[in-house]
Amino acid sequence: MSHIQRPKTILSRYGGWLPSHPAIHESFLDHHVGHARRKVAQDADHSTAAVQAFGAAIKADPEMVALFEDIFDQASGENKITSLDMLLHAFDNVVEKPPAFHIAEDDDGNVIGEPVGVPLYVLFDLLGNTTAAYDLFRKPAFNVELKKLLDSWGEFLTTPASAKCLHDGPEGWFSSAAISSMEAGGRGRFEDTWVCPDPSLPSKGYKSWDEFFIRKYIPGTRPLIPASDPARQDFILYSACESTVYHITDNVKRHDRFWLKAQTYSIQNMIRDPEMARAHLRTIVRADVIPGTYYAVLPDEGAPEDDPDLKPGQPHGAMIRSQGWLTTTSSRAIIYIQSDNPDIGLMVFIGVGMAEVSTTSISVNTGDRVQAGDELGCFRFGGSSHALIFGPQIDIKWADGVEVDKHQLVHSVIGEIHLKN
Repeated sequence: MSHIQRPKTILSRYGGWLPSHPAIHESFLDHHVGHARRKVAQDADHSTAAVQAFGAAIKADPEMVALFEDIFDQASGENKITSLDMLLHAFDNVVEKPPAFHIAEDDDGNVIGEPVGVPLYVLFDLLGNTTAAYDLFRKPAFNVELKKLLDSWGEFLTTPASAKCLHDGPEGWFSSAAISSMEAGGRGRFEDTWVCPDPSLPSKGYKSWDEFFIRKYIPGTRPLIPASDPARQDFILYSACESTVYHITDNVKRHDRFWLKAQTYSIQNMIRDPEMARAHLRTIVRADVIPGTYYAVLPDEGAPEDDPDLKPGQPHGAMIRSQGWLTTTSSRAIIYIQSDNPDIGLMVFIGVGMAEVSTTSISVNTGDRVQAGDELGCFRFGGSSHALIFGPQIDIKWADGVEVDKHQLVHSVIGEIHLKN
C-alpha cells in the first residue's frame, strides 16, 4: 500500500484480560486465595453487601448450586478456589478495591509488573473453562445476579475511594513500571499523550478509577493520516481503538460454529439480529483494547442504522481462553453504520465488554451522522475488545504491520477497502 503512511508497530500481547506473565497470575491468585481461605477458616461473613446478595441468590437456586458443585469438580487440578464460599470471599476482596497494577517477582528474582484489568475473571479463569460453567453462564438468572454484582463494583469505581490506586508507589498506576507499560510500543509519553487534570499530583488529578480509565487523548496526539490520493479517502480504514490485533477472518458464515478451536465466528450470534445477519456481512477483524477510551473511526461518513439493546439476563458469560467465543457472548455495544458510499454499504462496530451491559457505553444515537475520527462511545471497568465487520462485496488490503499480537494506535491506517470483482 504505497500511498498509505502509518506509524510502526511492535509485537505485544496485552495482558489486560488475564495476566500474560505466569508470575503475575500466580501472585495475584495467591493473594486473593490466601485471603479467601482465612475468611472461610474464620467462618466470616462477606464484607460487601453486593457479594452477600450475589451469594444468597446463588444459594437459593438449587440448579445454580448444583452447577457450581460441578464446576469445582470439573476444574483443572491447577485451580486453587475449591468452594463457592472461597470464591465469594475472593470476590469480596476485589469489589471493594479498584484494579491495581500488580507487582511480582519472576523465577529469576526480577521485579515485574502488569495490569490486571478484570480481576474477577482471573479468579474465575480455570473455573470458567468447564462444561458446567458454560451452562451456568447461559442461565439468565445467573447473569442478572452477576450484573448486579458488577454494577455495584462499577458504581464504586466512579467514587473518590476508587482513586487510591492512582499514585506513583508500588502497585500504583503511575509507578515507573506502570508508566513504562502504558508508554510502550511508541504510544507516547503519558503526560504528552493523555489529558491529565493536574499532572503535579501523584494521582495526576484523576478523581476516580473511572475518570482515569476513560481519559481523553490530547488533541493532535492521534491524528488521522489522509490518503495521498484524495479520490481514495473514502476507502481508507482506520484503527477504531487503541488495541492489539487478535484475529482477522474472511467469508464468515451466518451460523458458523465460532466457539471451536478454529476460532470461526457466527454473524448471527455476534450481532443477534436476524435481519442484519441476512445482510451477509462477512469480513471480521477483532482486537483487544488497552486501558483508555475507544474511538470508532470509519472509512467513510455515514449514519448509524440501529442501536439494539440487550435484555437483562441475556447470556453473556465469557470463557476468556476462548476469545473468539467471547465476542459472541459478552455484553456488546453494537453500532450499525450505513456508508454514504453505496459501494461500501453497511459496516458494524461491536464494542465488547467483559461481563455485562454497563461495561460499554454508546454516545451516538440512531440517525446521527458520523465521520472518520468521531468518538462513538467508551469502555468501562478494565477489559475490552472490539470487532469490525464488513460486507461480502468488500475486500480489505491490510496495511503492513496489521498482524495478530501487534499493537495498533487509534486513528492509524490499518487497511484499504477494495471492491471484489
